[in-house]
Amino acid sequence: MTQNFELRHVNVTRYIMPLREGGSLPALAEADDDFKYVLKFKGAGHGTKALIAELIGGQVARALHLQLPELVFAHLDEAFGRTEADEEIQDLLQGSQGLNLALHFLSGAITFDPAVTTVDDTLASKIVWLDAFITNVDRTFKNTNMLMWHKELWLIDHGACLYFHHSWSNWEQSAKSPFKLIKDHVLLPQASKIKAVDTEFKALLTPEILKDIVDTIPDEWLQWEDVNDSPNDIRDVYFNFLNTRLAHSELFVNEIEHARS
Repeated sequence: MTQNFELRHVNVTRYIMPLREGGSLPALAEADDDFKYVLKFKGAGHGTKALIAELIGGQVARALHLQLPELVFAHLDEAFGRTEADEEIQDLLQGSQGLNLALHFLSGAITFDPAVTTVDDTLASKIVWLDAFITNVDRTFKNTNMLMWHKELWLIDHGACLYFHHSWSNWEQSAKSPFKLIKDHVLLPQASKIKAVDTEFKALLTPEILKDIVDTIPDEWLQWEDVNDSPNDIRDVYFNFLNTRLAHSELFVNEIEHARS
């Protein structure tokens, strides 16, 4: 069965409130489909690269059948935010006109607490594998970036993954890194099925799937001042990074097992 990685487009109609837990100042907002979203802004600190990381990380999680809120492309009109009293937020909104990214707001969800909820070994292994694959530095005891909603575990916030793109040099070396920061992962103690998960997930993430995921990055997010590459050239680097990393998954799988021991 083929997966469809195309995202819906919504227009943001109402800024409700800032969510100050994150450094990038995301917001709770409402769109023209009458749903509420956690809105991530391209005008925030790391710009569109954080949105690309959020998009690719979320799409890979979807391809692996892990739970995460629906991702949508969220349009901000040029008039949006002019009446906002807070100057910092007004600047953020003005700098984010056009295409942004949003996650469906899970009303009533609570932050995952490892002291309260035990995650089974298979699911823990799947999430640890995902985060080692996409080099996600941000799923720790300090900041779990997971929610409990309707008694199920949901993944959020992948904007800190794929950090190789902030320097945009020697992606191949980064792709073949063991990812030593996995030692800080909140679910590492439960991740005892990592070899079995590796076999399962390598079969799921075909080159066609990875290409479909990378192809969803909008051109608007690939106009980088510090890089001369075309949008398609940049997409090719993301694809090659993911494909190479997958082919050498034993490097980060061994690192996971080493960190667990």
